Amino acid sequence: MSIEAFGYKQELKRSLSLTDLVVYGMIFMIPIAPFGVYGYVNAEAPGMVPLAYIIGMVAMLFTALSYGSMARAFPVAGSVYSYAQRGLNPHVGFIAGWLMLLDYLLIPPLLYVYAAMALNHLYPQIPKVGFILAFLLSATFVNLRGITFTARMNILFLLAQLVVLGIFLSYAWTALHGGAGNGQLTLAPLYSPEHFNFALLMQAVSIAVLSFLGFDAISTLAEEIKHEPGRSIGKAALVTLLVMGVIFVVQTWIATDLAAGMGFKSADTAFYEIAELAAGSWLATLTAVATALAWGVAVAITSQAAVSRLLFGMARDGQLPKVLAKVHPRHNTPYVSIYLVALLSLLICYLFIDAVDTLTSLVNFGALSGFMLLHITVINHYWRRQRSGQFIRHLVCPLVGFAIVAAIMYNMGVGAQKLGLIWIAAGVIYLCALNRFGGRTTLPDPTGQ
Repeated sequence: MSIEAFGYKQELKRSLSLTDLVVYGMIFMIPIAPFGVYGYVNAEAPGMVPLAYIIGMVAMLFTALSYGSMARAFPVAGSVYSYAQRGLNPHVGFIAGWLMLLDYLLIPPLLYVYAAMALNHLYPQIPKVGFILAFLLSATFVNLRGITFTARMNILFLLAQLVVLGIFLSYAWTALHGGAGNGQLTLAPLYSPEHFNFALLMQAVSIAVLSFLGFDAISTLAEEIKHEPGRSIGKAALVTLLVMGVIFVVQTWIATDLAAGMGFKSADTAFYEIAELAAGSWLATLTAVATALAWGVAVAITSQAAVSRLLFGMARDGQLPKVLAKVHPRHNTPYVSIYLVALLSLLICYLFIDAVDTLTSLVNFGALSGFMLLHITVINHYWRRQRSGQFIRHLVCPLVGFAIVAAIMYNMGVGAQKLGLIWIAAGVIYLCALNRFGGRTTLPDPTGQ
């Protein structure tokens, strides 16, 4: 179904294939994401980091199924915002978009800060803000050139990350079976009775799940896919999630067995200390630099592309200033939104440069709360409204997905929950003002049919 059927005009360039979507999702999720957050996950679930990633993957699997269902019904830009808008009602759709903004707007600055921390550890003479500016400018430049150029850059970044990951796994495996750590691959990282605490484990999952955020961003590119955008989004989300889940579990499993008995200097450097144990300081440096470039450049590019498309979709519907829906005449990109994301990222980096844990929690709050609305949307649109009769896919799966995500949200830090609720309250106030003083309150085609 073309977007004209939903009352929109095709403005973005359709040039992406299924492979491009999978690569985009893998880059967004970062194959070496555990390098940067391993210490934080281990602090909550000592010695059971792979278990936290397994639970996170299962939770996101149900969410990926819901994304696939809604993308087939409404193949338009805007992700959960567009789905809830049509699958529930426009007001709930706005709140869903507002929640995803908390996720997508904060991901680029979060990545810049993590990357700056990794490089500042190696080059303390260069301030973090210097690295942040370099990363921000490069990501903005690539996104302004267009989605095709971005897709090509994604392939290069993905290959580079996989090479570094392969090097680490090779040396870590050799060191492990050479007598380091547990001396072999064991089942202890999957379950350690003496350290098991369900509440703490779920807090670890709430951090680990950050590594899985990205498969959902594939849905923001619906209007730039060449063939069958609805089906392509569903397939790409599932493939990306499963492949990346295996990659995360394998690397953290080997790293955890290798790190048995180690005491880390800090959560920031935990994985790099494991890399140093495996092969020396050169591998610690390589993994740190690779993490910085992956977080600060590669995924920053894809995340900036995702949030600019979300802003584009909401502005096009009159839910945000119309200027954000402007498309560049040559590159077919929402360039005003891209510039705004760059400026906001710089401001947020300044405010949270020394509070990365709070920033991480806020990103997760926005994403997970948006996922909960997504599951409700699937049930309402397919099971209640259309009476699809698909009991497992359209009722059981979204219910299970909702329950798992809700459990992770419940065990999230209280501080993040409070800040997240404040963000929701601000969104409700903005929506009331929008309805009172102007802005579109109905869709171009209210039924989306």
